[in-house]
Amino acid sequence: MRWSGVIGFADTSEEAPSVYVEHITERRYYGDVVEFGRQMQGSDKINEDVTLSNQLSVLGDPFAQSNLYAMRYATFGGRKWKVESVKVQYPRLILTLGGVWNE
Repeated sequence: MRWSGVIGFADTSEEAPSVYVEHITERRYYGDVVEFGRQMQGSDKINEDVTLSNQLSVLGDPFAQSNLYAMRYATFGGRKWKVESVKVQYPRLILTLGGVWNE
C-alpha cells in the first residue's frame, strides 16, 4: 500500500529564560505502508484511546536523515499520529506510528 503525507519536525527555541517552545516544520514525503494495524487502549474509559502500530517506509532525504531526533508526527488517514520510533535502513526510514498527536 502506498503512502503520501506530511511529517512534522520540531525545532526548539528559548522564548524567555528557561521557557522553551517547539516550532513545527512540515515536509511532504512519499513511501509505503509496511505494516497496518490498530489497538484500543483504556477499557476503563468511556472513549478508548486508539493507537496505531503502522509502519511507514519513507525515502529519507538529507533533511530527514539529519533531523531524525526532531520527528514528532506523520499524517495517516487524515489525522496526525505520533512517531514512536525511527529505524534507519539507508536510504529509507522506517517510522512506527503510535497514538494521536495532540498539538
